[in-house]
Amino acid sequence: MVREILVWPHPTLKQKAQPVAQVDDSVRELIRDMFESMAAADGVGLAAPQIGVLKRVIVLDTSSKQPELKPVAMVNPEILSVEGSFVYKEGCLSVPGEAEDVERPAKVTVRYLEEQGQSQTLTCEGLLATAVQHETDHLNGIMFVDHISSLKREIIRKRMKKVQSYQAAKKARGESSAEAS
Repeated sequence: MVREILVWPHPTLKQKAQPVAQVDDSVRELIRDMFESMAAADGVGLAAPQIGVLKRVIVLDTSSKQPELKPVAMVNPEILSVEGSFVYKEGCLSVPGEAEDVERPAKVTVRYLEEQGQSQTLTCEGLLATAVQHETDHLNGIMFVDHISSLKREIIRKRMKKVQSYQAAKKARGESSAEAS
């Protein structure tokens, strides 16, 4: 099921997500919904808080730029180590239409639970490394706009307030986001 993606500065996006106690069918259903929602929005990553669920779950699919990689779901991801430095023009499904250069480590190693609850460790580079860090930030209430200048952040905040007003008006008229796309 495709779920609505919250638009920044929605207050839920600034909250810290809670760890998942057990990977069960409800978590697997959340993961399926997140993959569907991310694909419908043409994204490469999505964190559960972006759809209003304060659980430590992220999904990633960078195969459009890294065809050798498969989509991955991470429950309770924890970045263990970082190396190097990399600047990437990041966008965000919760900040539609915006993208800014953000500097992050170029290589990260992350430990997480996969969809069956098994512990995994993955070393990521390139877009996947950026996406893991971006989505893990979401789990901690941090947005990519928190990594840019306050002036740029304020300009983007004003534009996103207009997006939120537009979405609220559509809802009031009984239109869904899918109908307008």
